[in-house]
Amino acid sequence: MRRTIVGSILRSAVAIAAAAFASIVSAQKADTLTFGQLLYLPIYSHIYHGDQDKQGKPSQKLLSAHVSIRNTNSQAPLKVLYARYYDTDGKLVKEFVPSPLTIPPLGTHELFVPRSDVSGGSGANFLISWNAGAAVNPPLVEALHADIEPARTLTFITTARPILPNL
Repeated sequence: MRRTIVGSILRSAVAIAAAAFASIVSAQKADTLTFGQLLYLPIYSHIYHGDQDKQGKPSQKLLSAHVSIRNTNSQAPLKVLYARYYDTDGKLVKEFVPSPLTIPPLGTHELFVPRSDVSGGSGANFLISWNAGAAVNPPLVEALHADIEPARTLTFITTARPILPNL
């Protein structure tokens, strides 16, 4: 009887592990090929932390943001049409790519928002529009946020997501 219970538990554990593996594999499947997209990338020029002061405001930590637009295609270039930086209120702060630029196969284009630039605020974002001459893998677009000091380091990544309209 004990052997039957152990066998049943093992079969259940294997079934659960197989289901979990299947969901991981499906989550990691390749993106659909596309001719272009409009991407939304969250940016944090600062974050709030700690307790509130006497005026009811929390402490603020300034961050830099290193944006990386990576062409994941080994054979086809893609074109970045624009990269527009917006503040917390949705107002255009800066046009980072004023004219279209081509990223070669497996190439990367980088943008940088310095730590001293507080114009975006905690709800800043980029809208990045790209297209290609053929259906290609979408680019990988991420922002590495950082505040690096001798005693401690704060870093995290945000990832772009496609929004409508799809080009």
